Amino acid sequence: MNICVFLSAADLDDRYTRPAREFAELLGKGGHTLVWGGSESGLMKVVADGVHASGGGLVGVSVEFLAAKARVVTAPDEMVIAADLAERKRLLMEKADAVVVMVGGTGTLDEATEILELKKHGKTDKPIVLLNSAGFYDGLKEQFRRMEDEGFLPIPLTDLVFFAEEPVGALAYLEESLGQQ
Repeated sequence: MNICVFLSAADLDDRYTRPAREFAELLGKGGHTLVWGGSESGLMKVVADGVHASGGGLVGVSVEFLAAKARVVTAPDEMVIAADLAERKRLLMEKADAVVVMVGGTGTLDEATEILELKKHGKTDKPIVLLNSAGFYDGLKEQFRRMEDEGFLPIPLTDLVFFAEEPVGALAYLEESLGQQ
């Protein structure tokens, strides 16, 4: 599988880096490919290093104004430089079979809400997981439940997104969703 991961490029403490490292190792050992924002810093670097060290592939999609911070990769890995953020999101989605949203700031939230909106409208059927490391997305989870309860979601929340508390649950959900064991 090509698994797109939306996440922060910030340096974060162990409550966030530990699950990211665990997920990266599971992804790499499973023979999967990481599709990510291409950064060589922060949590993005942690995940890319973990996938690479565990035998997985890397497909990075950076953007022109961040190209200096992009990871240098060699074949068969790939790095694409998009012209802008809109093209970057489009390319990340085109190259992915599934999406995992890890902890992040406004950029991660922007990417997550765009893919969720596409799924809500039937423009993608890719499985989407929010990896709720250290309860980071508890508030968002509650907001989604309220949206569902009050009629703002035209599809059941469980059809829109899967909340995983641990990395192993996130990957298991994706593999099951895409018929891989």
